[in-house]
Amino acid sequence: MNYTFLHPHFFYLLLVLIPMIGWYIWKQKDLNASLQISSLRGFSRIRKSRKTYLRHVPFGLRCLTVILLTIALARPQSTDSLRNVTTEGIDIMVSLDISGSMLAMDFKPNRLEAAKDVATEFISGRPNDKMGLVVFAAESFTQCPLTVDHTVLTNLIRDVQTGMLQDGTAIGLGLSTAVSRIKDSDAKSKVIILLTDGVNNRGEIHPLTAAEIAKSFGIRVYTIGVGSHGTAPFPVTTVFGQQVQNMEVKIDEGMLQEIANTTGGQYFRATDKEKLRGIYQEIDKMEKTKIEVKEYSKRSEEFIPFALLALALLIMEILLRNTVLRNLP
Repeated sequence: MNYTFLHPHFFYLLLVLIPMIGWYIWKQKDLNASLQISSLRGFSRIRKSRKTYLRHVPFGLRCLTVILLTIALARPQSTDSLRNVTTEGIDIMVSLDISGSMLAMDFKPNRLEAAKDVATEFISGRPNDKMGLVVFAAESFTQCPLTVDHTVLTNLIRDVQTGMLQDGTAIGLGLSTAVSRIKDSDAKSKVIILLTDGVNNRGEIHPLTAAEIAKSFGIRVYTIGVGSHGTAPFPVTTVFGQQVQNMEVKIDEGMLQEIANTTGGQYFRATDKEKLRGIYQEIDKMEKTKIEVKEYSKRSEEFIPFALLALALLIMEILLRNTVLRNLP
């Protein structure tokens, strides 16, 4: 249950308390008489009247009355809300190349870290979809099956590093593993995003064979080739320690294009991190989840208790002034 105010501008009326309090303090100074005497010793045994302690109570009640009346005028309301969300789900598997060449530094800080960062942003922008992650090098495995727990998925993406698998680039295995994880989904749309920076050189399954399998299950594959044109700086371990050398960038764009065409997807080439981010944004626009939202809200007026309490305090002030404070010595 939420609480709101229909007329919050009435709270400006509380500013009237400032001159009220100032006037009361100034008036109290005028009520105190002064007398010059040589010693206070004769007054030490005089007991203070109860009226001395109670004389400020009516003013306190008046201030509280003003506050409560202001709240009542602002019209506090309680709101009960009901929100139904119906989604036509899209299941998405990301198949990520983690071969050694993904350490190339034409992306900052390197291709793999850039790919992880952009994938994490993409996942956070699709809270209603089930998503998962497959990683591959010379072999492939499922890092995270399809899940709606995007926090777990994001943490597992951050844990991905090169060296987790034997080095190599088995694009066919990476794609077929993703297909096996998403093919039985009952989602309206099934999508695989395949990201690699190389040429298929390992694995028992040819990438185009995996593409045909994906097509048979109605799975669209978006392929992304990652790497700058020409050469790219790459860390190499030598007898003199780790050094950076420029290595030729080799991406089988023709095959990636054919995989996308076979499955009804699209091929993209990312030459830096910003272009990679733009590619994910374009895929996000093409694969939008349909969401139907139904909202119901009920508002209840809550000003009456504040108004009644203000009236009660006002009556207490009047009674106190005309009974207790008047009759006390």
